[in-house]
This record gives sequence, structure tokens and C-alpha cells, in this order.
Amino acid sequence: MRNKAASHAGPPREVRIIGGLWKRSKLPVADRPGLRPTPDRVRETLFNWLGQALDGWRCLDAFAGTGALGFEAASRGAAEVVLLERDPALIAQLAASKARLGAAAVRIERGDALQWMARAAPAAFELVLLDPPFDAPLALPAMAAAAPLVVPGGFVYVEAPRPVEASAAEAAGLEPWRASRAGAVHFHLFRRVAAA
Repeated sequence: MRNKAASHAGPPREVRIIGGLWKRSKLPVADRPGLRPTPDRVRETLFNWLGQALDGWRCLDAFAGTGALGFEAASRGAAEVVLLERDPALIAQLAASKARLGAAAVRIERGDALQWMARAAPAAFELVLLDPPFDAPLALPAMAAAAPLVVPGGFVYVEAPRPVEASAAEAAGLEPWRASRAGAVHFHLFRRVAAA
């Protein structure tokens, strides 16, 4: 007899929070076009790079989707996490996850990520998380929009289908900090250059 789960091709039905207060809690993954949650091992690597605790950090998850990156940050002590999403079905799912976890530090906003970041106050976050839809060429414009929102010494995380060139980061005032690859996913952590 065939295993139905094994025969399902496509994104996973749920992802787990890896560390912190809500470790092992599950987040549902809706069947939506372009939705591809950050794999567990990629999130684990990212938060190893950042340090396990984000106590007091202000974080923006600009293309929230499932909220896996943002809820992970909140689970690890972030004081404020803004989840940006424009799909109403995904917003409803994020709200349900927030309520189930009792995630008081999480705020959900509906809107276009690039437009929202263009209007946001500068130096408002220690960490901006960017995992735009894989089939849209948004990584570089999103990185450029996110850079001013990060405090000097803060971080911008980018997932993309190809490597992000150091020159593109430097043009945005960011320096390469860490980078790796998992399958088709190239992921990068950039640090905001401190003013001289």
C-alpha cells in the first residue's frame, strides 16, 4: 500500500519551529502559488549564525508566507516581530498561528513588502528577513529596500535561487557576513555597515 504522504509532491504540509519557547510547534503550510517555506536545516543554520537567542531584537519578516522565519525569531526572544504578507488567506493563517502560540510580540500587517519597506522608518530593526517568492526577481530590490531599515551592525537575511553578489550588497551599504546553499536555495546573511 502506497504512503499518501510520500506520494505527495510539492511543499510540506507543515513546518516546525526549531528552537526557543515554541520549539517543535507546528506551523501549517497552505497550498498557495509560490509558497515555499524556508527548510528546517536552513533556518537552523541561520539562527546558529545569529546566535540562539534574539532577546530584545526587533525583526521584520517581509515576505512572511507561513511565518516560519518570523515566528522562529519570536520564539527565540525577539521583542517585536512584524510579519508582512499580502495574501489574505495567508494572513488569516498567520493570525491563527499567532493566537495559538500566544505570540504577543508578533504583529501582522497586510501589504506589499517593497512598498511597506520604502515607507518604514530607518534603523527600526536589528534583523530583516527576506524570503521572497522564488519565481519573482525580488531578492535584490528587497535587499536594497531593507538595508536602511536595519540599525548599524544589524542584519539582513536573503534567500534566493542564485547567489547574491557581494557588489550588490555593498551598493546597499551591507557587507557579506555568512552564506551557504541547501539544494536550490542560496541563503545569505549580510551585516549593515556601521557609519564611520
